[in-house]
This record gives sequence, C-alpha cells and structure tokens, in this order.
Amino acid sequence: IICSVLKLTVCTSVLPECEMAKFGQLCSGNSSNRRRTGDNWGQGQYGASRTDHVHEGIDIVCNDGATVYAPFDVKLNGKVTVYTNPKKAAINDGIKLSGEGLCFKLFYVKPDSYSGVVKKGQRIGTLLPMQSVYPGITSHVHVQMCDKSDPTKYF
Repeated sequence: IICSVLKLTVCTSVLPECEMAKFGQLCSGNSSNRRRTGDNWGQGQYGASRTDHVHEGIDIVCNDGATVYAPFDVKLNGKVTVYTNPKKAAINDGIKLSGEGLCFKLFYVKPDSYSGVVKKGQRIGTLLPMQSVYPGITSHVHVQMCDKSDPTKYF
C-alpha cells in the first residue's frame, strides 16, 4: 500500500488501510491525552466560541509545572509568542514543531530548547503556571496546527 497525502499518513504492507499520524502522550499525568472540556473560562475543543474569535486548537489537560513530552519524533522550530498582553506574561511562551509530516504549535509550554530534535516520549519542557493568569481554569497544553486546521483527528 502506498500513501502520499502530504506525509500525513503512515502505511505498512501489513495494514489494509493507511493510518493518520497520532499524537503520543503530551503531558506527565495524562497518558491518554484527555482533553479539556468546560470550565469557567470556556471549552477546549476546536471551534469553541471565545469572546472575539473561535478556538483554533484543542486543549490537552496538563497540570501547572508538569513535564511536556514529544508526541512523536519532532524538530523544534522556534519560539511562539502567544499573547501581546503583558498581564499574561507568565504563560506567554510556546514552541513551533514539525514531525510525522505535520506542523503544529504548543502554547503555554516553556521548552528546554527552541531548536534541535527530540525523540518521541522525551521531554520538551514544562507547562507554565496557567492558574496564575486564569484562576480555576483546567490547566492544559494548547495544540494548534500551523495552518489553523482542526487537529482533533490526530488524537
């Protein structure tokens, strides 16, 4: 079987169909990549309503200070600035990554490095203190595709 849809699929001769890339565990303490549902700050699914826009990613539950892992072999492609508001400086960090044919960003993560290569399951960094900016929110890593398409199918 041969697949070539922008490298978004992985195939072997054993499988009857092609399989899409799937994210491995992102956060310590959440081996199933459980998603943020609702809290006083909103919903964590793609397309959820916000005050002035829609949510352009999905939120994977992760405790403040938890270790964030590479979901598959990834290349670290630089810093992402999440906010322009200085009141949110405590969580204003993230990283752009690529791997498995995908380009995506992780928000609210302080990476150990902004460049290089990290193997699946190895540490990328730590979750920043979301509670200090959004008290009562379900702390999480925000996963957003570079083209802002829906990442849900990769989980």
